[in-house]
Amino acid sequence: MALQITNRRARWLWLQAQGLSETPTGPLDLPEMIRRLGFVQLDTIQNVTRAHHHILWSRNQNYREPMLDRLLGEDRAVFEHFTHDASVLPMEFYPMWRRQFRRLGEKVAGHTSFRKAVAQIGAQEIKDRIDQEGPLSTQDFDTKVEGTKQMWDRPPHKRVMDQLWYAGELATSHRLNFTKYYDLSERVIPARHREAEHDDAEQIDWLCRNALDRLAFGSLGEIQRFWDAVDTKEARTWAQSVSDMVAVKLQRYDGQWVQALAPPDIESRLASVSAPTSRLRIVNPFDPVVRDRGRLLALFGFHYRNEMFVPPAQRQWGYYVYPILERDRFIGRIEIKADRGKGRLRVTQFWPEPGVGWSGERREKLAAELARLARLIGVGDILWECARP
Repeated sequence: MALQITNRRARWLWLQAQGLSETPTGPLDLPEMIRRLGFVQLDTIQNVTRAHHHILWSRNQNYREPMLDRLLGEDRAVFEHFTHDASVLPMEFYPMWRRQFRRLGEKVAGHTSFRKAVAQIGAQEIKDRIDQEGPLSTQDFDTKVEGTKQMWDRPPHKRVMDQLWYAGELATSHRLNFTKYYDLSERVIPARHREAEHDDAEQIDWLCRNALDRLAFGSLGEIQRFWDAVDTKEARTWAQSVSDMVAVKLQRYDGQWVQALAPPDIESRLASVSAPTSRLRIVNPFDPVVRDRGRLLALFGFHYRNEMFVPPAQRQWGYYVYPILERDRFIGRIEIKADRGKGRLRVTQFWPEPGVGWSGERREKLAAELARLARLIGVGDILWECARP
């Protein structure tokens, strides 16, 4: 009989695996935190603080915004590339990312828009300038979009630089005010990582095992989506070829039982897992715990979507809405926005989840989390522009 994991235990395992189970205090080991997560998604929107800063701060509130830039640009402890989206990954993962460079580089090179861009500025021209001048951003080139510009259009030099970056020929040297600077990979990536070789089978095995390790349990689809660096067929073939993964039955929030895989140490994880901290957490919309909406719904019964790119009239909630987590339940949503110039954090909308009561203690915990978030970005006032819970 397959090992059974109840819904509550599943939620505890998932939050523990992703670093949201413990109280977010104590000594900060940023490289280890990123290694534990696997990657941290980058995002340009600075609603309160950018998503990558919020994700890291949520796991240890001694984190501050400049730390990740130093880890990338000075310490070379992480590198940037594409998982399901632009992300930072531990530098030691680089050898297992080689096939992803090839997959994405070839994909982008096949686009008609890329071929048109190369006709205006060649890859070698860009690499020669970077070789001679050092790290450059897209602002250092001046090709223009021809004709009517569409929403997602990019100038030719940007398309070519991105293809070289996807293919691993260029790497992110550093970021300055979130502007990305590209350099030749051999000047960014340490030789021991750049020169290590593993065949496709080894890389796929590593990717699937490490995805499952960070998921604690998962379907083949969840394993495939974790990095988005293998396809569905590759994940299925991998699962059929390994003998040490554990078949489990997992209870959804609605009581249904579904089949899943778990890592070899699942029984010891179950024996040691404990209830998450009672501290209330305001979770970023790009946090890995809420990123896979299907998994979020199956485990927590929490319906959520990002509505940044949904027309305002079609939004159910708001532009940038944060889930609120307490222990192993999502108990509400809140829309907040920083006004750094005026030194305040604005609370513009709040929605409790149906059936969740907001006692005085819970209100105090929300106020405390808002105050901590305000300290992260260096503002002193919290302004409620809507009814308090």
